[in-house]
Amino acid sequence: MEKKIIVAIDGHSSCGKSTLARDLARGLGYAYIDSGAMYRAVTLYFLENGVDWNDPSTVGQALQRIRIEFQVSEAQNQTLLNGVIVEDAIRSMRVSEYVSPVSTISAVRRAMVAQQQDLGRKRGVVMDGRDIGTVVFPDAELKIFLTASTEERVRRRYSELSAKGIHITEEEVRANLLDRDRIDSTREDSPLKQASDARILDNTFLSREEQYSMVMKWALEAIRS
Repeated sequence: MEKKIIVAIDGHSSCGKSTLARDLARGLGYAYIDSGAMYRAVTLYFLENGVDWNDPSTVGQALQRIRIEFQVSEAQNQTLLNGVIVEDAIRSMRVSEYVSPVSTISAVRRAMVAQQQDLGRKRGVVMDGRDIGTVVFPDAELKIFLTASTEERVRRRYSELSAKGIHITEEEVRANLLDRDRIDSTREDSPLKQASDARILDNTFLSREEQYSMVMKWALEAIRS
């Protein structure tokens, strides 16, 4: 029986983590877990319900009322918040503006990490995020730290939002990305950083097919080792 592994993909926002993770999971026949969607779902709940995330007691009570699930199909992955599909809502600029501050809250991170570890307990999982290879699955058989130039990340995010009919300037996208980079990299709890044993992949000039081929090769090597 073929060994099942955990693949951890970390990196800054809009560098293509979810696309790569989804492609790889499909190719391996593994489960794909979008950890970023989980933090976005929590942020959406906080915003829609007026949760004061500076109050630990309020945050703790709110987290007990949040249930996050994933609905997976060949066509797409859908994130469900308390039984409601929120995939489009969690990708809004409003959520993007607040997801990094919400993600710095220790209680939120503890709750999400516990859920993520539970989802990966049987292995056969590809998960992307900011701290997957360093905190969630430090023993993952394959760790990838994905990078891309700031210009390329801005272009990708702007194109994604424009395709959804969201009117925003490239300057606003750039400011949001750089602000999230700063918060993600400097937070006290589980900051974004490259795992010491991670493979670095700069996909600035790689096509989707090229990066998939490269990472699939790494995954098969890890499975056979």
